[in-house]
Amino acid sequence: MPKSRAPYPAEFRQQIVALAEAGRTPQELAQEFEPSEQTIRTWIKQAEIDVGKRHDGPTSDEKREISRLRKEVRQLRLERDILAKAAAWFARETDSVPPKSSSS
Repeated sequence: MPKSRAPYPAEFRQQIVALAEAGRTPQELAQEFEPSEQTIRTWIKQAEIDVGKRHDGPTSDEKREISRLRKEVRQLRLERDILAKAAAWFARETDSVPPKSSSS
């Protein structure tokens, strides 16, 4: 599996998209610059979604919000699991609930 690389800077992506909007093809841009033709096509598509030319996907702002919310949900689930385990432990320690082991 190839090593992943750091994301291209936003300014670079914007410049490539601007060149494509000026009439250069993704194939020409891929030959001249490092990103693949498919990567450039993806950047162009996202730029069109962001400005409202297309409506077949979330905008960049929506993607960032989705990512933030997923992280928040992950954190809340972790905290909920910790609290549930702590509550069960305290309940066992205070003999409010019989221990899980059944030695009857």
